[in-house]
Amino acid sequence: MRRRNFMTVLAGAAAYPLLAGAQQKALPVVGFLNSTPPGPFAPQVAAFHQGLSGTGYVEGQNLTIEYRWAEGHDDRLPALAADLVDRKVDVIVAGGSINAAIAAKSATSTIPIVFPGISDPVAAGLVASLARPGGNVTGFSPFQFELMPKRLELLTELVPQARVIALLVNPNDPRAEGLIRDMRETARTKGVQLPILKAGTESEIDAAFTTLVELQAGALLVFPDPLFLSRREQFVALASRHAVPALYPWRELAAAGGLISYGTSATAGYRLAGMYAGKLLKGANPTDLPVQRPTTFELVVNLNTAKTLGLTIPHSILMLADEVIE
Repeated sequence: MRRRNFMTVLAGAAAYPLLAGAQQKALPVVGFLNSTPPGPFAPQVAAFHQGLSGTGYVEGQNLTIEYRWAEGHDDRLPALAADLVDRKVDVIVAGGSINAAIAAKSATSTIPIVFPGISDPVAAGLVASLARPGGNVTGFSPFQFELMPKRLELLTELVPQARVIALLVNPNDPRAEGLIRDMRETARTKGVQLPILKAGTESEIDAAFTTLVELQAGALLVFPDPLFLSRREQFVALASRHAVPALYPWRELAAAGGLISYGTSATAGYRLAGMYAGKLLKGANPTDLPVQRPTTFELVVNLNTAKTLGLTIPHSILMLADEVIE
């Protein structure tokens, strides 16, 4: 072989790895947008990863995830969503509050969006219907709001002497006012007063419990807002300090020392969001992925907390309980 030809072949061989690397397809990217701090939501993130792995995607191996946490400041969500769109992510998973999904939808009409848990997404304008979402948004819709009357009924059975039961809501949720109207009507039928306490930050939660005591409320019903889930240790400590029987929407609060919870799993929606994200990465259309709804609900009673509060849990509630913590 002539020297000139040999050098040409050698140069081509040396350049091949660079060319091959340049031709490799970049890893798909999922944008994970959440309104809460990251620490308390570790179980939800783990469930999301489980859902992804079920479709063959593992972060760091064949997938990149861009995390954006609003740390409880919903006003940051639009900018965080816009940043994910600018980075040209392939899918956005928007959780932690309804405002995360709204911000994501406002930021893009083309990138698929999955929400892990929003009650009545049709009324919120996120999807056209549960069966055929339309547009670029789909996800998981728990019966959190629909269960509020049942939660109030459970509280009146648990603390029958309570004539005042406070309802704590997050005013930053655009659906709060509608829920308040509905729950006031429900409270009237039960013959109890329902003062409304509002808290959208950690310090406001502390202030709400102070007001609760001043009102001499006999029990507390907690609005199903992810901010409150992320502040579960604070809730449990305050309820214990002020000796207030409280009913929560998620098992995690009862497990952390709360008195009682009734609702759907806080992680189920994130697991499904991971599965849907994987399907979308493989080419599925959001319109063809119906909004899923839960099929099971959990009633969890913490007997240790009941003893601390000096409460006797009615036999009727214990018979219905899916889990009793002793």
